[in-house]
Amino acid sequence: MSWTDERVDTLKTMWGEGKSASQIAKELGGVTRNAVIGKVHRLGLSNRTAPASKATAAPEKPSVTAAAEAPKAKTVEREVPIESQPSAPVRILPIPPRKPIIKAGQPLPPQPSANEVSPEALATVKEIEKSAKRLTLMELTERTCKWPVGDPATPNFWFCGHAVQQGKPYCEAHVAVAFQPMSARRDRRVSR
Repeated sequence: MSWTDERVDTLKTMWGEGKSASQIAKELGGVTRNAVIGKVHRLGLSNRTAPASKATAAPEKPSVTAAAEAPKAKTVEREVPIESQPSAPVRILPIPPRKPIIKAGQPLPPQPSANEVSPEALATVKEIEKSAKRLTLMELTERTCKWPVGDPATPNFWFCGHAVQQGKPYCEAHVAVAFQPMSARRDRRVSR
């Protein structure tokens, strides 16, 4: 089916009369409702003067009460009948933070204890941290070790900053502390 000039004129006329896309498709034959809607939009006819159901009905005049209520719809407050008004003002409570904030001087969350980490790894970490670059959060890149050192709530907090091990967020010394095989951790706990 192609849109001939005659069919387009029929579509425009019926659309202007307020006929639905289904009614127009039935009248034209060989087209679907969606084809009619698509053609209407391509022709720029989407704004009608009157819909099909209201074309025969007399247009309603706005009542005085509707005109008086229009400004009230724009305001934030609304009138509440006396019997449904609350007896006390409603207080809106703030939403509590999801994680507790650790203030300076408070203990840090649990860290791996010395007996969970091999003594060799701890010695290496202490040596590495002596030569650390001591970067701030804003100085970190994807190639710098992101191992935190110190209390984040104090000015003495910093990140290691050495070159990272391939595919890890930490340098070689901090990877040895952070990523330990399960069997090594289990063995150390049993030997205590």
